[in-house]
Amino acid sequence: MNYRFTFFNIILGFVVGLSHAQHLSHIIPQSYVAHKTSEAMVIDGLANEDSWSKTRWTQDFIDIEGDVIPTYKTNVKMLWDDTHFYILADIKEPHIWGTLKQRDTVIFYNNDFEVFIDPDGDTHNYYELEINALNTVWDLFIGKPYREPNNIVLNDWTLTALKSAISIDGTLNQSNDTDQGWLLEIAIPFKALRTGRRHNNVPYNTYWRVNFSRVNWDFDLKNGTYSRKKDNFGKFLPEYNWVWSPTGVINMHLPELWGYVFFSTKEIGANETFEIPDDEKIKWKLYDLHRAQKGYYHKHHKWANSLQELSPSSIKANNRSLNPVFEIHSYGYTISIRSPFTGDLLIIDEEGKFKKR
Repeated sequence: MNYRFTFFNIILGFVVGLSHAQHLSHIIPQSYVAHKTSEAMVIDGLANEDSWSKTRWTQDFIDIEGDVIPTYKTNVKMLWDDTHFYILADIKEPHIWGTLKQRDTVIFYNNDFEVFIDPDGDTHNYYELEINALNTVWDLFIGKPYREPNNIVLNDWTLTALKSAISIDGTLNQSNDTDQGWLLEIAIPFKALRTGRRHNNVPYNTYWRVNFSRVNWDFDLKNGTYSRKKDNFGKFLPEYNWVWSPTGVINMHLPELWGYVFFSTKEIGANETFEIPDDEKIKWKLYDLHRAQKGYYHKHHKWANSLQELSPSSIKANNRSLNPVFEIHSYGYTISIRSPFTGDLLIIDEEGKFKKR
């Protein structure tokens, strides 16, 4: 999802306080091991390959706020090879409809499926892909989350050589029957996500931050044609947001809370799990402090200089005490923590960008 959050996220960036940061701190992102396939993958929406049959589904999607079971099921499988990241989405839906046929229109005005990818995990310069049941694509490059000032969104960015295909168990845009759902198959070229010509970004035995969202609308039927449902005042009813890894608020643009996809070179079917690194848990604490800093600035018109000004208690990761260092300067701040697990210096700045030294 995209522009419908713009105003919300700007306001969120300035008014969110410590209580909100504490609320989000309870969220543990989902994780998934994507295995490497040697099979030639045909992107046809049918998923007939042996590799797909041997690959496990994610758990059922949940409401984005994390406390409501969605009306309809959604699950995903993931694979990869030396050239592509493969995604298979099973989207249960009794009424499959779509009206938007032009690329880069606002696809979430239809029911859609969305992919979010932050390869280096710094929460900046990430990718968004939206596809409806007509296989119409909206692809975007996002400079930084909407909560941050002077955000840049490249709507005309193109995910070059993207492949996607859909099969429908039912009838598209036909209201006189009950459908079962649609199957969406996607191949994202690693090359299209490079940051430079010689950038080798194929993620062998490493992880990316990834999330998936499904937008679903209540609908009206007029002369057999579907449209988004309106209330008695003529305003569209709010959409449902069902996701793989909940963010705790109605906002997908919190990359620090997305799931972890580990790209394993082990054979498909291997009994392999992924343990989130300890330093990632420190990153979560840094982002709690970042959100709290924004709330503090909104209230006091200045940045906090210490943890004591933001939190009534110490912070920990895996029961290890953390000692954040606040450095305030003329145009913002940095907060850093020396990891007790790796010795690395983990840093976040006033725009929420993460660095490691």
